[in-house]
Amino acid sequence: MSTLSLWTRRDPFAEFDALVRNAFGSATTWPTARPAGFTPAAEIDRDGDDAVVRVELPGIDVENDVTVEVDSGRLVVRGERRDERAEERDGRSLREVRYGSFRRSFRLPTHVTAEAVTASYDAGVLQVRVAGAYADGTTGARRIAVTSGSPATPALGSGDGRPAA
Repeated sequence: MSTLSLWTRRDPFAEFDALVRNAFGSATTWPTARPAGFTPAAEIDRDGDDAVVRVELPGIDVENDVTVEVDSGRLVVRGERRDERAEERDGRSLREVRYGSFRRSFRLPTHVTAEAVTASYDAGVLQVRVAGAYADGTTGARRIAVTSGSPATPALGSGDGRPAA
């Protein structure tokens, strides 16, 4: 006996979307799959006890469009890229627009304050130096001299320097 089945053409993307919705909830609860802006590349290097954070921001007006701040124990670099270019060639116009906001955040050690942070921009790279980021937050080990003989302070007693009876 043969079986006859009706074959209908299905959209494979719709099936995949339904599978994802069933697994993770509705689309309104999903985080956006693609960030609204862009994420600039960043690296962190150690220079002695300092941390040096470099963020690639070519073509950005850092004086007007970038903010560097220390907020709740985090170094936050945020801003917006606005880049428009237009040219006319052979009677045709070409216009390119790139824009988007960004935010990079780095956790700081608890002993670092905003006064320890400096920033500079050169050749498309924002460099932020966090002085003392790799220091342990204390003044360091200090050796205490050990003396022999009588104690350095008088013994507790009557208050006149004589030992208690």
